[in-house]
Amino acid sequence: MAAVATTTATFLGMEFIAWFMHKFVLHGPLWFLHRSHHVRHPHHFERNDFFFLFYGALSALLIIYGSPEKDFRFWMGVGIAAYGTVYFFVHDVLIHGRMRFWRKSRNTYLRALNMAHKMHHKTTSRDNSEEFGMLWVSPRYFALALRKPAPTRTLRQPAVNSKSKQLEGKDS
Repeated sequence: MAAVATTTATFLGMEFIAWFMHKFVLHGPLWFLHRSHHVRHPHHFERNDFFFLFYGALSALLIIYGSPEKDFRFWMGVGIAAYGTVYFFVHDVLIHGRMRFWRKSRNTYLRALNMAHKMHHKTTSRDNSEEFGMLWVSPRYFALALRKPAPTRTLRQPAVNSKSKQLEGKDS
């Protein structure tokens, strides 16, 4: 039971740590690295991706050093790793589309999260941004997501070239 509590508390605590680091460190002294995330660029990777290495290394070290006894360090490392995994899928895959297998969601929470993140990226400078969290969303974005209809899903029809159309016309 202590393992579940430690992992859950670490996961939830990471949201506050991520918010704090994003607002006061990334939009502060480390803006020179984070700026790459706020401007369009043709690269698959950006300087901002280096922050993954920091949290990944912290998680790995906690897991490694806590592994022999499966003590609190191990479960804190698991909580950080779980947060990082959710962060990757929500932020990099869903919101920024860095992998194209999950494009749109009809889920109100995920749509509100996406709207809040778009508002964060509305500015390309280190100042005047809002919405620094990853999983916590201001209630106003929930209200907006409820008012704005969810995208409809339509299946793409295969492209028909002009020769196929001509052949169909001759057969009839």
